[in-house]
Amino acid sequence: MKSFRFSRAIFIAVCIAAVLAVAGVVVMSLWNWLIPALFGGPTLHFWQAIGLLALARILVGRVGRGPGHWGWRGRMRHDWQRMTPEEREKLRETFSRRCGGSSMPESEPKA
Repeated sequence: MKSFRFSRAIFIAVCIAAVLAVAGVVVMSLWNWLIPALFGGPTLHFWQAIGLLALARILVGRVGRGPGHWGWRGRMRHDWQRMTPEEREKLRETFSRRCGGSSMPESEPKA
């Protein structure tokens, strides 16, 4: 059983390394084909392309989430759909009070 887990871990590590290598070569090739010709920029080496991929991931966020994973918005939407109408109204009132809503209390007469 332990050898199966070890071989599976090795297989996953090799697959990740292969995907990273292919992505690095693709980024390096596209960069070296487009950037020097269009903008007169420098050419990239493989490790610079890997660094560029890492930088893009840090700046843009997670890549390859798949369908249905919308982060906090998806969780909020899911929570909102599970609420009853009374709970939704209570949440709206709470947000209105916290965010400076100008709702007039019902006890005051309207002019």
